[in-house]
Amino acid sequence: MSHQIAVIPGDGIGQEVTPAAVDVLESLDIDFEFVEAEAGDAVKEETGEALPAETYDLAASADATLFGAAGETAADVILPLREAVDSFVNVRPAKAYPGIDAVRPETDLIFLRENTEGVYSGHEDRLTQDVSTLTRVVTESASRQLAEYACEFVAEHGHDGFTVVHKANVMRETDGLFRETVLEVADDHGVETDEVLMDAFATQVCLDPEQFDVVVCPNLAGDVLSDLAAGLVGGLGLLPSANVGPERALFEPVHGTAPDIAGESVANPAAKIISAAMMLEYLGHDDEAGTVREAVEDVLESGPRTPDLGGDASTEDVTNAVIDRL
Repeated sequence: MSHQIAVIPGDGIGQEVTPAAVDVLESLDIDFEFVEAEAGDAVKEETGEALPAETYDLAASADATLFGAAGETAADVILPLREAVDSFVNVRPAKAYPGIDAVRPETDLIFLRENTEGVYSGHEDRLTQDVSTLTRVVTESASRQLAEYACEFVAEHGHDGFTVVHKANVMRETDGLFRETVLEVADDHGVETDEVLMDAFATQVCLDPEQFDVVVCPNLAGDVLSDLAAGLVGGLGLLPSANVGPERALFEPVHGTAPDIAGESVANPAAKIISAAMMLEYLGHDDEAGTVREAVEDVLESGPRTPDLGGDASTEDVTNAVIDRL
């Protein structure tokens, strides 16, 4: 069975790590049709649009999308792309790998982040020079959809349950609705849960990350807290992610465009390649996904390594090493 994959490198090091992931995928015995499209700062400068209609339409129709990174136009690119695949959950693993200098090498977390609403709904207003407002949107339907996914996720991947992270003691109506809905769905499925206030979680995860496993949280909390966890495992360059919808999904590294090293061929492709492994799993190629992960972990542990991890290897060196392991 052939899979059509939309490939959107975007800006900065997205132009380097995305082809690296494609090279790894092409080394596997799977029938992929890769279709490349443009988005980001450079496209806006040239055409006036950060996300051309044809790029949006491609992501909306392809079986899956590989996205790199966007710079100043990130909100104009990634939010509509997530909409294109009807993504309701952002899956962000934060795992420390052997051989990597991590603050907390015992860290192994998976964030399941609501992906459509909260303060990212886009309802902002400048009322006067002195006053601006932001409307936070939380719905029972979106919270329920996330909770259903979380219950299926922990059952499928052999986890005992999940932790609900929120701030319902202050945001009583919005996070209150989120909390009540997620806990109700988990109870209906017989899934064990515990709950932690998001500020307390920020402290506890730094002191003892092993007490957490799968973390279910609203949009902004998931964004901030998963980035915090990145600091525990060695940096954003090691975090992959998946934006999952009912029928298709988009896969991207958590890191940005890294303009300070863009074009120098020293970007770490690990997060992008692991994102590609998540795509393989999403498409039903579990064995190949596991093999790619093992190859990346072996290279991270034994080298070669890019400068961000203390080495002097190029992006191509690391990519070829992963393919050699495969």
